Amino acid sequence: MTAAELPRLIATDLDGTLVRSDGTISARTRAAVLDAQHAGSVFVMVTARPPRWLHDLSDLVGDHGVAIVANGAILYDVVRRKAIRTRLIEPGVALDVARAIRSEIPDVQFAIERSNRYGQEPDYLNRWPKPEDTLVAAVEVLLSEPAAKLLVHHPSWHSDELLARIGPVVGDRVTASHSGGHGLVEISATGVSKAAMLADFAAEQGIPAAATIAFGDSINDLPMLAWAGTSYGVANAHPDVLAVVDVVCPANDEDGVAAVLEELFRS
Repeated sequence: MTAAELPRLIATDLDGTLVRSDGTISARTRAAVLDAQHAGSVFVMVTARPPRWLHDLSDLVGDHGVAIVANGAILYDVVRRKAIRTRLIEPGVALDVARAIRSEIPDVQFAIERSNRYGQEPDYLNRWPKPEDTLVAAVEVLLSEPAAKLLVHHPSWHSDELLARIGPVVGDRVTASHSGGHGLVEISATGVSKAAMLADFAAEQGIPAAATIAFGDSINDLPMLAWAGTSYGVANAHPDVLAVVDVVCPANDEDGVAAVLEELFRS
């Protein structure tokens, strides 16, 4: 490709896409990302992760220093560990939605992500170690302040099934999505998505969607993949992703993002 044809903005999901199944980012992938940045492209991580799970990846954020986290609810300065912009769910809306979901599906469990704190109900089955300052409380307390995400967990259902049940309950009061098959649905404020925050970030960089490439693997990546000029789905992606992307690249465990970047930016 000529310099004029190279992507000016590279946006990628993390878990299941850039990150391998063992939770690591390979040396090959790190090198490919840094090479793309050195060639002049802007690279940005766009993830469902909360801010605290980005700190070990500060070497990848580039000169702009930020990442889009919490499914687009937070634009986060990884180096300074500070939220720059937030789009949060108001407490009243979140609590009404939580009560409606529990009325429909009594055995769900709730947790929340704020800009600077995680909280959960006492019986929430957490897949990961809880932060030391975790707020453990009833959902009414968890949602007494604005939240970046309301997490809805079911002990036995797949995320696809849970999302299908929750969608009609919440309607357009919030945005519901998921990032994997572990019985978890993630709820954000209406209009919040990876695509919405990415579009704002791109505009601030002076980069149009047509000059952007995006990588993803799950349902919460679909708006971002639709927005980007060229979309890539890793081979291990959700069937709904593979059905709509422009290109299917190798799986996350085969360094699919790196393979694409190496091809694009080879000298």
